[in-house]
Amino acid sequence: MPDVRIASAQGKWILLTTVLGSSMALLDSTVVNVALPRIGDDLNASLSALQWTINAYMLTLAGLILLGGSLGDHYGRRKIFVLGVVWFAAASLMCGLAPTDAILIAARALQGIGGALLTPGSLALIQASFHPDDRARAVGLWSGFGGIGAAVGPFLGGWLVDGPGWRWVFLLNVPLALLCVPIALRHVPESADGRAHGRFDVLGAVLGALALGLVTYALIEAGTASLLAVAGVAAGVAFVYVEKRRQDPMLPLDMFASRQFTALNVVTLCVYGAFGGYFFLTALQLQVVAGYSALAAGTALLPTTALMLLFSARSGALADRIGPRIPLTVGPLLCATAMLLMLRVGEHANYLTDVLPAVLVQGVGMVTLVAPLTASVLASVDTTRAGIASGINNAAARAASLIAVAALPLLAGMGPEAYRSATAFNAAFDRAMPICAGVLVVGAALAFALVRRPAPDCRHPECRTHGCVTAPPLEGRRPGLQADGG
Repeated sequence: MPDVRIASAQGKWILLTTVLGSSMALLDSTVVNVALPRIGDDLNASLSALQWTINAYMLTLAGLILLGGSLGDHYGRRKIFVLGVVWFAAASLMCGLAPTDAILIAARALQGIGGALLTPGSLALIQASFHPDDRARAVGLWSGFGGIGAAVGPFLGGWLVDGPGWRWVFLLNVPLALLCVPIALRHVPESADGRAHGRFDVLGAVLGALALGLVTYALIEAGTASLLAVAGVAAGVAFVYVEKRRQDPMLPLDMFASRQFTALNVVTLCVYGAFGGYFFLTALQLQVVAGYSALAAGTALLPTTALMLLFSARSGALADRIGPRIPLTVGPLLCATAMLLMLRVGEHANYLTDVLPAVLVQGVGMVTLVAPLTASVLASVDTTRAGIASGINNAAARAASLIAVAALPLLAGMGPEAYRSATAFNAAFDRAMPICAGVLVVGAALAFALVRRPAPDCRHPECRTHGCVTAPPLEGRRPGLQADGG
């Protein structure tokens, strides 16, 4: 049984190294959007290249994050976590030194592989190291400090872009890794699941990532890739076929026999698809159209994350009392309202009167829905499978963002050079925000119609403080429970 206590020196070192590792991935998930206009100008990149700068990372992260957790269970959680940190830092160095947009995109895909190893690994180390009496508090501290990193990300990214340059958004990960790895090797105990075996669903992971990648490419390169779209659908069908027949699939399809679990993941697709498109385009809108600096654009979005950090735990407690149906209905509707309010943000937009109201409403909406969504996902399956349920929900959110970043510019009629023209981009942005709002309304309607109060003896999340806007929090498998599979 794990026996490290938070008050001990070792406990503090474990918290430090896991926070450092997870912060690398959280920072990258929030800072890169702010840097996109400068990346485009410096590398003479088209809008599609900027989309791939976001999506190459999301593609490999979403496709491999479930596999990453299984690798840690088998080969050692510390070993896979350290490998992920080193891999992520090496890919970050490639990003920072990339001479062309093609090399940057390839390096971002490699970054996503590192993120898929370290993101579940950081939580798994806490779950496997701390005494059961301290585990919930350790997870809370890890999540809270990680959320602070996510909140600081856009501000820090904007400062780096306006100061030393966009490349430092990526190069910053290298010193963080140089600090994180020695601490992990010296102070974090190794752990593994003795019941884990060497059979991994590599084929399922490859087919899932291939399906997402081909569909994403077809959307971004619309008009020239119809055959790839068909191939993407075929890969998706093959993925389902393989997962249904594997003894230990990466994605256990029988979990979707739960109507509540299925409904919640569909709501997740709607919600995080809208969020992915919103944050991608808003960072560009503030700079290209409103004329904000990268620092001002990053700082402008800070209140959303701050509200989530301050009130997500209270939102979860409220949902425990009244049930998840109302929060999961009202939250998306508030976020839809925020996206319509963003239509006020045009040239020379005033922050206090034009931007801040939308950002605050967005924050209140996310506070209202994110914690209840996570709790409901955990409660919708058997307690022993809550960890894999959380992983599936997290991957679904990232896949939704991936598809949204690919599809939304196409649906809004953005040309390859749209971000170089304030007039063209503003017109497309005005078409995109109602689409995002409409998707959120669909998510709210589904939640109202399909989500029900969970059983009183269900599992509740240990991660109650959350500040990441790109995906719901992960919930690890608790030691001592039957393996989740995968």
